Amino acid sequence: MTETQIAPNLPQWMKDHVDRYLSSGGTDGHMYKITLPNMPELTVPSLLLITKGRKSGQKFLFPLFYGRAGNGYFVVASKGGAPEHPGWYRNLLANPEVEIQVGTAKMKARARIAAGEERARLWKEGVVFWPPYADYQVKAGSREIPVVVLDPIA
Repeated sequence: MTETQIAPNLPQWMKDHVDRYLSSGGTDGHMYKITLPNMPELTVPSLLLITKGRKSGQKFLFPLFYGRAGNGYFVVASKGGAPEHPGWYRNLLANPEVEIQVGTAKMKARARIAAGEERARLWKEGVVFWPPYADYQVKAGSREIPVVVLDPIA
């Protein structure tokens, strides 16, 4: 099996977060505390997403903030409002079978893109736990930022 590596080009704060999450087995890092300019400290739930590279076949790990969606989870493919979708999103379009770690729990999941009312509802929930998403959508312009549901599979 291909060894998983931390996604390339992550900022140092994300690499440090992943290191803390992995070294503690998920007991530290699941609830991420961050202070942004002009905002009070936020505590945001985070998970680790492992996708299979659409070109390389390599497994890549990404730390992402998440919300709950039924028995599963959802993440937002914001890329900070960049004009293009993040690499992890493009990977799961090619192969929706992913692995996730939520706290100490590890599982396989199937990714699907939320649409319509479900997307609207989850987007609003996402903006509650991570308010910068609203600014990211403005910055992204015509690119609608995808909301991805991760449904656990047996």
